[in-house]
Amino acid sequence: MAHMCRHLTGSVASCAGWVSLIVATSTNDWVTTCDYSLATCVRLDELATQGLWAECVIAPALYHCVSLNQILSLPAYLQTSRALMIVACLLGLPALLLVVMSLPCVRLPNDTTAVKRRRALVGGILILIMAVCGAVATIWFPVATNMEKALMAFGFSLYTGWVGAGLCLCGGSIILCCHGSGAALPIRENSFYYSRQSGRAAPLDPPANHAKSVHV
Repeated sequence: MAHMCRHLTGSVASCAGWVSLIVATSTNDWVTTCDYSLATCVRLDELATQGLWAECVIAPALYHCVSLNQILSLPAYLQTSRALMIVACLLGLPALLLVVMSLPCVRLPNDTTAVKRRRALVGGILILIMAVCGAVATIWFPVATNMEKALMAFGFSLYTGWVGAGLCLCGGSIILCCHGSGAALPIRENSFYYSRQSGRAAPLDPPANHAKSVHV
């Protein structure tokens, strides 16, 4: 029971982290920058927010966004951050499917303990890769932006990315730590019964056929 609770906790944390990474990737409020000096931006009340896909200018009477679709002219840190976040989002679906199928309460045909442990191992590794990709992108982006422009504040998208990377790191670590501690599943294909008519041991059939085959 404790093993299943830990496994379920890791799965829920990983799922929440994956959703957070998707939200961070799809929104553009990563950092707040200033194109002028800090005093000028404060006096004019004009700031700019930048994300992976667009850059927006925010003023009392203006809100204008420009899409960052000139791939060849974009800086390397922006393209790399895009790639890392996209990889993290794409890895989430197969990772969570493997983790859910490895839960003790989920039984598939011909499931064995070894198969479930392998699923949990691969799923946990994929989730940790998601965490690393999200962490590198969300840390490198503001550092590189600060070198290029005057960075004033972090946006909610960046905080969401940090939370998502942390949840994936915790969830993947929990899954990897407890993937080999579950109780062994009964393996019916290795069970045998003895039939006096045939005089030899035969593999155990499903319970419905077992009662018909045994003769006293």
